[in-house]
Amino acid sequence: MSTPLYKKPLRFNRLMQGRDLEAHDIGASISQYLELLIFTRFGEHRYKPDFGCEIWELDFELIVSESTWEEKLRQSLLKSITTHEQRIYDVQLDVHIKEVSKFYPLRNVSEIKKRVEIVVKGKVHQTGENYVFSTALYLSPLST
Repeated sequence: MSTPLYKKPLRFNRLMQGRDLEAHDIGASISQYLELLIFTRFGEHRYKPDFGCEIWELDFELIVSESTWEEKLRQSLLKSITTHEQRIYDVQLDVHIKEVSKFYPLRNVSEIKKRVEIVVKGKVHQTGENYVFSTALYLSPLST
């Protein structure tokens, strides 16, 4: 019998009602773990200082070359994923940065943000199925 993969956040009131915690499949579990890796800064996890990715250091870096910035982030994520997420293999990673602008007519303000799109592809060890995860982050809000 396999170990259940619990959905986060854990809803302990279900236990008080005599029901089991919500579980989900391995794909959703891997996706939650990848999000945690992406959103965690190096050194934030007390017992695993190498857990996380470099995006938080790169966020405030002046982007001279977008392709260099994308490659730095890609290498950081690839290293973290291959080190900490053992349930997938043949990991391929795409990172792309775009500028997104939005105008707010009521305030007469336009915002320009950097949007980083991250796509992770691989295969699940347990089943051999293809796995795809994608997310986007907004960085460096600029207002005019």
